[in-house]
This record gives sequence, C-alpha cells and structure tokens, in this order.
Amino acid sequence: MLALCRYVYSQVDSSKWNITCDPTNPTLYVDETIGVHCNVTGTQHGNIYFMQIQSEDTGILNADDQVLLITNSYDDFSTSRFNMTGNFLGKTAITMKIKTISEVQYEETMPVTVIRRKRAIDHIFTASVATLVALIYINFGCALNWSEVRAGVRRPIGPVIGFISQFLFMPLLSFGLGKILFPNNTDMQLGMFFAGVAPAGGASNMWTVILGGNLSLSITMTTISNIAAFAMMPLWLFTLGKQIFDKSDIPVPYMQITTYALALLVPLFIGYLIQRYLKKTARFLARILKGFSSLLLIFIIVFAIVTNLYLFKLFSWQIVVSGLGLPWLGYVLAWIFAKICRQNSKDSLTIAIEAGIQNTGISIFLLRVVLPQPEADLTTVAPVAVATMTPIPLFLLYICQKIRER
Repeated sequence: MLALCRYVYSQVDSSKWNITCDPTNPTLYVDETIGVHCNVTGTQHGNIYFMQIQSEDTGILNADDQVLLITNSYDDFSTSRFNMTGNFLGKTAITMKIKTISEVQYEETMPVTVIRRKRAIDHIFTASVATLVALIYINFGCALNWSEVRAGVRRPIGPVIGFISQFLFMPLLSFGLGKILFPNNTDMQLGMFFAGVAPAGGASNMWTVILGGNLSLSITMTTISNIAAFAMMPLWLFTLGKQIFDKSDIPVPYMQITTYALALLVPLFIGYLIQRYLKKTARFLARILKGFSSLLLIFIIVFAIVTNLYLFKLFSWQIVVSGLGLPWLGYVLAWIFAKICRQNSKDSLTIAIEAGIQNTGISIFLLRVVLPQPEADLTTVAPVAVATMTPIPLFLLYICQKIRER
C-alpha cells in the first residue's frame, strides 16, 4: 500500500523529520471511514522523497491505496490527507515511512482502534429474553413440589455436590483450558476464566425439565449458586485470576447478580401464589411447561447467534475446542462426582446439567464492565463460544431419550 504524499527536495537528515496527524490515535467504528490529515516537516534540499502508508492489519483496518500531494520544493512543511476504513473489531496501527526510492529515512506509527456501534438488536434481545425467562419461572413456580425444595434445603447433599462442581471444577477447568489453548493470548484466557467462575445459568432449569431431571433440586441449586456467586466470583478473580491479569481492582457486577437472583425468586413466588390460590391455572401452566421451555431455548439460541454473529468471524479451532471443552467436561466430572457420592440417576443428571451450564450472560456483562473497547467485545468470544456449544450434548441426549421411548 503506497501513498505518494509529496516531492521534497532535501538532504537526508532523519533527525529533523516529523509527522503529526489529526486525529491522533483515532478510534472509529466498524464500516466507518474517516479522513486523517498529516503534517510533514523536515529540511528540504536535494533528493525526491515519498511517504508510504501501510495498515499493519488490513483485516481490522484499510487505508487509501493512492494519495498524491506535491508541495513547493522551497517549503519545509507539507500536508497530506488519507482515508481509513474500519473492517473489524481490534487494535492495529498505521505505519508512515518517509523514504527515497531505495531506502527508508524516517518511520512513525500511529495506533488505531476499531470498535462496534451499539445496536438496537442488543437491547431487544436482552429485554425479550428477560421477559420470557420471567414467564417461564412463573411456570416453574406452578410446577414445583415445594415440599421437596424444603427437604433439599434441610438435607443439602445434592446442592453441596453441585456447589463443589460449580465453584471448584469449573473455574479450574476454565483456567487450565485457557492456558493450554491460548498460551500467548491473555484476552482469550481472561474470557475463558470469566466464563468458568460464573454461577449456574437459568437454562439448566429448562434442560432439567426437558430431560426429565429433578426440577426441585435444579431450582434449589441455581438459587444457591447465584447467591454464592457474591463471594465465589471475587474469590476466584482476586486469587487465580491474578495469574492472567495484574489488575487488583476488578469491579464485580453485584447489581447484575442481585438482579438475576431476584429475577429467579420473584417469578417463582408468583408461581407459588398461583399454585396455591389458582389451582386450575397452575395445572394448565404446569402442563405446558415442557413445550414452553423447549420453545424458549430455541428462541434464545437462535436469537443469541444472530445478535452475536459478528463474533463468529473470530472463531478458530482453539475457540471451538474451548467452547466444547468447558461445559462438556463440566457435565462429565459433575456426573461422575455425583455417582461417587451415591446420588440416583435423576439427581446425578440434574447435578451434571447444573454444573455444565454457566451463566455466560454475567460473564459477558462483567467483561464489558471491566475492559475498554474493543477488548470488552473481543474477550466475550470465549463466553459466546461456551454458550453456543453448551446445548449440543443435551440436545443429543434428548434425541436419544425420544428414540428409546419409541
């Protein structure tokens, strides 16, 4: 990429060359084109000089191929203008070289950041999912056997197994996978670790219903997990997390976790009231629970893929393996641990589902709170990969169940 910005007649004196640009250290949006004005100063006698402009990563940023500016040979000051266009999220640099035909006399780089615009579809997705999840938790409240929930709290063998699986196995797995698969990429290590320290996701309750697990145990474990996240997330982030980044003042999204816990409890309580005072309505809502859960899961998966489609450009085999590895290993280890602790098949399945399904929404929120753009979006590739790969073995298990039933 060559921009012939000027003819300058001068003797070579690289110490006197200088390039200043406006804007300096520009930030632009994906698909946005901006103009950059360059001022070039230097002593001018003798040779013909050019300014070569190169983007260090054309996948992130493009610059004009041809810009020509001829200035007065007796002047020691020249101006030029070129355009740059953001192609994708990331950080790169524009290299500007003052050179003769044969050699470079002076070189300067200008960092450039490309970020993503906030879109209406992001807000629509968040609002629609929050509304539908609230509705399905009302259904859960109608279908729950509340005496089993009370018994599980009094004798919390299953929840304790789930807690160990959730807050010991998953953080260690995410840390190990990040180090093995992304040894030189701390952004991806960070994204993986944040996915691993998150509490259980609400989709675990839906999959428990669909696969015939213990809904009462699942709801109890999800609630305990999200409450425990107030302590466990900071604990992991301030201890093992320091091996990935050297910051010690990470803001933990307490408000987000509080909101999520209330989003579980309030609709559940509404469902409990319906079950107690509107029994016919409760029986109807309990009957449609399985079908409603299936439709909601399909909606969330499809809409989430569409909303985050731009991130799939960053997928590599390492990202795919990490997205598969974290939830799938979580399922297997939690199931084995539950079996070692002599849990029945139904409860072992529930514990495995609960441990393997992470609340990647909190991971993404936390990353976007902590990090500036574009790192905030780039590191969310790991949680998005985990969220995308999580349902695959559960869906295959559901198909196997249906085949066995027939």
